[in-house]
Amino acid sequence: MVAAQPIEPLQSARPVVPPAPADVAEAPPQAAPTASGLRWKLLGKGEGTAHPGAHDKVNIVFTAWTPEGEVIDSSIPDGEARAFVMDDVIKGLAEGVSLMAKGEKRRLWIPAALASPGRPKRRGPPSPCVIDVELVDFVKMPDPIPVPEDVAAAPADAKRTPSGLAYKFLKHGKGKEHPKADSNVEVHYSGWTPDGRLFDSSVRRGQPISFSLNGVIKGWTEGVQLMVVGDKARFWIPSALAYGDTPSRPGAPVGPLVFDVELLSIQ
Repeated sequence: MVAAQPIEPLQSARPVVPPAPADVAEAPPQAAPTASGLRWKLLGKGEGTAHPGAHDKVNIVFTAWTPEGEVIDSSIPDGEARAFVMDDVIKGLAEGVSLMAKGEKRRLWIPAALASPGRPKRRGPPSPCVIDVELVDFVKMPDPIPVPEDVAAAPADAKRTPSGLAYKFLKHGKGKEHPKADSNVEVHYSGWTPDGRLFDSSVRRGQPISFSLNGVIKGWTEGVQLMVVGDKARFWIPSALAYGDTPSRPGAPVGPLVFDVELLSIQ
């Protein structure tokens, strides 16, 4: 009898970044200019007439190169589109994508003045880049969240707790029960530093968040327990009840923080 030979599974090949285009060094004469200095060329037509707005969430397939043909970043090896909020990408990419319809593909020649801030990120000072981008889909997002007028400090009519937390109700809900310190809750929120910088927002992402109250900063654990479902409150959280003056979590905001929180459900 001949022994059966094992069959090795085929290895799925990871997509590779495409080579730099022949015109990567300089936009050709037929590339269309915009008033900002962006140049672009159509690589594939899209469908419809709708375009993403300045704050929408987009799903794009892209590759970015330097004018010398060096790859800056690419979604191709991921095997799927990447999602970005338009506010978070570099100015030139945001402008180019805002001109596109779903399914459209363009090549963008982005000058240094439009190459920051945002993604795709590149080390060093802003410099020109070339991006091939396909707009796979986009989702309309809410308008920008206005900075509270009292973001710098709690007003006189804010209530205060012995811990130093200050709070003010912006809307009263119809709920009867308050969450406990270990309750799981669903909320919408936006957070600012006292100088008005928005550093995080579930409202901006269009997706509420669920978590246990014993797994968040102390100011949230205390503050959300004061709420019932449907309430919306503003919290002025001192540094000691937030991430502190030297946060251990990378990227966490420093010092006192201000949050608008809406309690959607107690789970």
